[in-house]
Amino acid sequence: MDARPEINSRPTLQAALRLLSDAGLPTEDLTSAHLEQFFFSGSTSQPTGLVGLQVFGDVALLRSLVVLESRRGLGDGGRLLEHAEQQARSTGVRVIYLLTATAEPFFARRGYARTPRDAAPAAIRSSREFAGICPASAAFMAKQLA
Repeated sequence: MDARPEINSRPTLQAALRLLSDAGLPTEDLTSAHLEQFFFSGSTSQPTGLVGLQVFGDVALLRSLVVLESRRGLGDGGRLLEHAEQQARSTGVRVIYLLTATAEPFFARRGYARTPRDAAPAAIRSSREFAGICPASAAFMAKQLA
């Protein structure tokens, strides 16, 4: 069995775009500036997993959690999510929001609950991901951080 991967900060834009595109996740608004709050497992040039945050004061939008198919089921996704949550807490984030079209059960098992879209804070509603990139059918979820 593979060892738990180390989590690193700030993947290259090219590597992040490749990993997200291969998984069918949106990339159209992703820039190098976003990557300041992105974390990855694997090597810099060949990440095996990725997660990002967009922080808006005391709330954040979780972005782009993805794990290579060959690494799924090994705990990498949970480890990346835990790392992102710890980073969010360290910057004063009290609530993390996310949109998902395919992974609602994964996030529900980790304490995220479906939330009405119209209850989203203004900062989250103004993000490109919320306002138009993710389909209206995507589950909107939130988790209070301790």
